[in-house]
Amino acid sequence: MSEFIMKILEFFSGLGYFGIMLGLMIEIIPSEFVLGYGGFLIGKGDLNFFLATVFGVAGGTIAQLFLYWAGYFGGRPFLLKYGKYILIKEKQIDMAERWFEKYGVGVIFSARFIPVVRHAISIPAGIAKMSWAKFTLYTVAALIPWTVLFLYLGMALGSNWKDIKEKAAPIVLPVMILAFVIAAVYFVWKKKRTPPIVTVPRKKKD
Repeated sequence: MSEFIMKILEFFSGLGYFGIMLGLMIEIIPSEFVLGYGGFLIGKGDLNFFLATVFGVAGGTIAQLFLYWAGYFGGRPFLLKYGKYILIKEKQIDMAERWFEKYGVGVIFSARFIPVVRHAISIPAGIAKMSWAKFTLYTVAALIPWTVLFLYLGMALGSNWKDIKEKAAPIVLPVMILAFVIAAVYFVWKKKRTPPIVTVPRKKKD
């Protein structure tokens, strides 16, 4: 890991719980490392696990709400123009839009566990004017297990927390599969609940 990243993480650690929240809000460092380092600090006794989870979920949610509102008010042209400044590329937006169109709002939960579209999925939700309350609910529901997982792994790895991405890979894969299963079940359930569109034939004029 580069010295630059370590200096940023050390700066965040000096802010305590707000450092975790800020690190996840601006996401200049992958969330896995921010949370892994947070877990390392928990293991040292510098932070409380519950509070770190609360601030971690809050920071991640605020970051996603920013992308949601950017899509809601700015639309695709705004993100294509300024997305590079927040590390969002056009191919990520394209993929996120395809997923959102295909799977509906349920993908807001499941896509949080998938690389490439994890963050970009918030953009089509905003463009589609999805209810912000529902968007926030699904986002928080996905961020809680993600935050808990990487904080716990950071604690378990201790001084080896820098290896967190490699150690997490065998765990994240089944979580991804489970998320897809949940999304698929939701999609089928939602489709069955949606009443069919009934067309009433027009009366012929005499």
